[in-house]
Amino acid sequence: MMVVMATGGASEQGAGDHEVVDQAVDEGLVDQASGDHAAVDQGLVDQASGDHAAGEHNGATSGAGLVRLDLIGTAVFAVSAVAAAIVFTNSIRIVGVVVALVLFAIGVVAFLWSYWSAVQRSRTDNIAVAQLYFLASGSTPRRVQLTMNLALLAQVVIGLGTAIARSTTDGRAGSTLAFGILVPMFGLGLNGLWCSRYGQFAPRRPAPEPSADGNSRSVRTSDDEMEQNSHHG
Repeated sequence: MMVVMATGGASEQGAGDHEVVDQAVDEGLVDQASGDHAAVDQGLVDQASGDHAAGEHNGATSGAGLVRLDLIGTAVFAVSAVAAAIVFTNSIRIVGVVVALVLFAIGVVAFLWSYWSAVQRSRTDNIAVAQLYFLASGSTPRRVQLTMNLALLAQVVIGLGTAIARSTTDGRAGSTLAFGILVPMFGLGLNGLWCSRYGQFAPRRPAPEPSADGNSRSVRTSDDEMEQNSHHG
């Protein structure tokens, strides 16, 4: 009898030890699976962040030449306009006019080029005017947006400021420095050219299909069809 009781106790103890071992193994597997899942999620987040940063970096470096041209043109205009406003001799005024007209001509060409490029991209992308010429709504990297818009603002301020400061010439109304008001076209054109070539836009939605009664009918997407089918069972 004592042998049977001892054997039963040993069996119960063995079963308890087995359950403890199984529980520890299960917890270890759960912890390992949770750790693997968290590692995978973190890896996907890091990869997505890296891809987003890489996209912004590629966009910023692709149009670096246009940004550099914008800064150089703005600096040349600032020097020539301020010098003409201070010295205001005939030769300096001529230099100021030439610089302003050259920058204006470059801006007109860039503006027309950017408009043509934007029309081509608008077949597949949804492009707004504010995005194209003022780099708004996330169409460009933040650094490029600040740099080019500040250059445009500087062109406006310098052009208006120097024209107002020298509003007369030899006592007569009018001044050659008024040509500086045309220079912001240079900044607008380069903004549009950069954005039309390297900007990121939302894809254009498909146009609504006309129904049999002549009214426009939106194109049903696969998600809508799936939802309708789920309601019908």
